[in-house]
Amino acid sequence: MSLERELQKRSGSKCELSGSEENLSVYIVPDIPENGLKTALYASKTCIEQMNDADAIDANHWRCLNDSMWSEHDAVKIMAWRMLNRIKADWTQDLLGMIYMEDDILELAKASGDGEDEENKLIHRDVNGVILEHGDSVVLIKDLKVKGSSMVAKQGTAVRNIRLDHENETYIEGRVGAQQIVIITEYVKKT
Repeated sequence: MSLERELQKRSGSKCELSGSEENLSVYIVPDIPENGLKTALYASKTCIEQMNDADAIDANHWRCLNDSMWSEHDAVKIMAWRMLNRIKADWTQDLLGMIYMEDDILELAKASGDGEDEENKLIHRDVNGVILEHGDSVVLIKDLKVKGSSMVAKQGTAVRNIRLDHENETYIEGRVGAQQIVIITEYVKKT
């Protein structure tokens, strides 16, 4: 059976990202050493154009990732993760905070050659100079008063699944208790 037929069968003849039923074709996920069904997905022309050209991205088109990021197929999850990282919007950061991927699949997703120019990329570092990435876990190294509330985040508090501020390398976001707060990177240590 051809790759396209297998993908048609797997997807129900719909785009595995947007659910569209028009102008579908095979899309091979770039920058992955394997080939075949595991690294391919069935996608619409619109999705493929936007995956291949960062200037053509329409953020509202990608709201469909709210559903497709839960796919059981690795290629779909990898492209959902990559597209959520390319679109710099609050709602994409929320979805990135929810997406679940095995560590090996997340490494494949991060292996994409696109992304920002190295010289323009913000690098977030903890108190020890260790690079922080989206989804990392950190520990607070001192008590922090949370502005705008009476809450004090205690030293030793674990903050899991952090988000990076895309405009300032000294800020990260994380959940402490039931509250989402902004934390300055010099007060955290990566775990």
